Amino acid sequence: MSKLAILGKFWEFLKVRKKFWLLPIVAVLLLMGLLIVLTEGSALAPFIYTLF
Repeated sequence: MSKLAILGKFWEFLKVRKKFWLLPIVAVLLLMGLLIVLTEGSALAPFIYTLF
């Protein structure tokens, strides 16, 4: 299953079940995960990890 298919299924789930309140939660979790992955090998890592 491709990543776009997963996003499509998730969007369908949100529309059918009227769970649009989940969208900001998922977006924040994805952004936090991306922040951790991108700063993993940099000098900013110790400062980022103190936030969590």
